[in-house]
Amino acid sequence: MTQPTSPSPEFYAEYTPAAPPAALPRPPLRLSCVVPAFNEAVNLPRFIPALAEAVAQLTPHFEIVIVNDGSTDATHTVAMELVAHSGLPLRYLALSRNFGKEAALSAGIDHTRGNAVVLIDGDFQHPLDLLPEMHDLWQHGYDMVYGVIADRGAESGAKRVGTHLFYRIMNAGNSVKMPPNAGDYRWLDRKVANALKALPERHRFMKGLYAWVGFKTAALPFVPLDRAAGASSFNLRRLGSLALLGLTSFTTLPLRVWSVIGALVALAALLYGGWITLETLLFGADLAGWPTLAASIMLFSGVQLMSIGILGEYIGRIYDEVKQRPSYLLARDEDHSILRSNDNV
Repeated sequence: MTQPTSPSPEFYAEYTPAAPPAALPRPPLRLSCVVPAFNEAVNLPRFIPALAEAVAQLTPHFEIVIVNDGSTDATHTVAMELVAHSGLPLRYLALSRNFGKEAALSAGIDHTRGNAVVLIDGDFQHPLDLLPEMHDLWQHGYDMVYGVIADRGAESGAKRVGTHLFYRIMNAGNSVKMPPNAGDYRWLDRKVANALKALPERHRFMKGLYAWVGFKTAALPFVPLDRAAGASSFNLRRLGSLALLGLTSFTTLPLRVWSVIGALVALAALLYGGWITLETLLFGADLAGWPTLAASIMLFSGVQLMSIGILGEYIGRIYDEVKQRPSYLLARDEDHSILRSNDNV
């Protein structure tokens, strides 16, 4: 397997503030692990014990919160068996339908009780051996430690180009910088988890929310491991929808771009109108310009429709937000955790 390559010094300078000079006096670790699961029936029986074994090396006081995001396979049955018979401190949340990974992560964070929270996928792609280093950085004062994908060589060229373009657009002129290639593999201090819980929006783009809440952060480069079994549920359509959610949630750059385009088109039309007027006064009118006129009308109509469509995306987000529907609904909550609400202080 290819070894991770560290991000550039410029990356650390921009996205990861300098470490505090000494470790902070942290309370004894009580760790909550959030595992979103969509059609992970094959992976969960092996992953949950492996995660518990890794976390037990850090603290005996932990819980694992499994969030079933409306799976269509046997994930529910497998999770219920684990809760009932594994003897591990598990909590199982079943969403009423598939709300998406962003909602599943939010549901897990909302129901954690530890003074630190780990977000980790249940397919073994997030390496468990990174947890001790995350814990060490938390002990040294970082409030959020996140994994950065150091090598995307296994991904398709279209996905790599699209990902690069997405982060360039998101960070262009935006006061809140989103670290490129940063995923959902994260260690959060309790105050970060509480800050995320306090944010009211319904359509949640978690990568943007992680960046928006701030706090002292550190990046750890890693190469995602191969999935133990099954296939990823993310395809280009889902990734495109997620990118559109991020763009409309955290930047107004598309609106600004089309404002500039509209101004340039209007200026070009004004100059062209002046030229036509001058030409008519000097040489008289003829019908030779009708093809040009028709093409211009079609061009301007297309520009207007595209700009209205972009504006409509933003208005649609506003419409969804003002309805104030919850981000998710729980169908079941099986709580065999050893942590209780007073443990997160």
